[in-house]
Amino acid sequence: MHPMFLAVSAFLMQILLMAWAGYRLFCKPNRFLRQLGNPVILDGPRVAGDLTEAPRPHTVVTFLQTVGSRMPSSEQDVATLKASLIRAGFRSETAVPVFYGIRIISTLVLVLTSFLLLARMPSNPSMKVMLMISGAMAGWILPKFFLEKKVKKRQNILRLSLPDALDMLVVSVEAGLGLDQAIQHVARELSLAHPQLSEEMLLVTLEMRAGKRRADALRNFAERTGEPEIRKLVAILVQNDRFGTSMGESLRNHSDFMRTRRRQEAEERAGKVGVKLVFPIFFCILPSILIVAAGPALLQIFKYLFPMMNQVH
Repeated sequence: MHPMFLAVSAFLMQILLMAWAGYRLFCKPNRFLRQLGNPVILDGPRVAGDLTEAPRPHTVVTFLQTVGSRMPSSEQDVATLKASLIRAGFRSETAVPVFYGIRIISTLVLVLTSFLLLARMPSNPSMKVMLMISGAMAGWILPKFFLEKKVKKRQNILRLSLPDALDMLVVSVEAGLGLDQAIQHVARELSLAHPQLSEEMLLVTLEMRAGKRRADALRNFAERTGEPEIRKLVAILVQNDRFGTSMGESLRNHSDFMRTRRRQEAEERAGKVGVKLVFPIFFCILPSILIVAAGPALLQIFKYLFPMMNQVH
């Protein structure tokens, strides 16, 4: 059964690898090409995602919400988790109980898996107990780990999208638009190229329309994303709004600063490439080169020199 199991596992891994490569090489570029084929200027204030329509909950989501709602937690933990979920892009009211439900289900699944593996473990009670505890801890920690990865990925997307938004803000402000209209215009124009940033800027516009002060709406924008570059931009916008300085000049200077910093970060990463390539070259490439270059000579030595040494003795 072991060779058959290994063969099936290898076949499934090849299928998954081919599916992932096909998605990365064909499906994902086609999606971006379809987006580029859409009209650039839209008739209405369409943006990525309609924030007024809530999608119908799926049966699995309802089950996870029911399970997670029974999880006891403090208000501080709920507030911290809700902030992390918002930064990851999950703004639904049911996001917190669904996340707790995922944690509970993953913990139960890994505990059950650990229990099934006990039969193959050595007859050592301490190792069995540690396996069960490790499974429970892994099931509880892994959803939080993936959530943090999701938050960092979304913040990175927002940071990379910010220079384009700044350039459009500069053009819009210098063309005579107010800051509110400029933010709305940029959110509409970036709905296809940068949907995440467009959605966040749309929320700023909606909050200002609802009667919230501009400074408060911008600060909420910074708190929702948690991105340091957006915090700097919000600080510049609030200060310019308070002191009445030139908005276009400040945004242009900040855009130039961001591009200079991105170029310096790229040069820094390029300077680290040589050090990072030492270990792959030493452990992966160098042995192959040595085998190809010195292999025939070593075979000749083994074939002729060793018999001659044995004859001398």
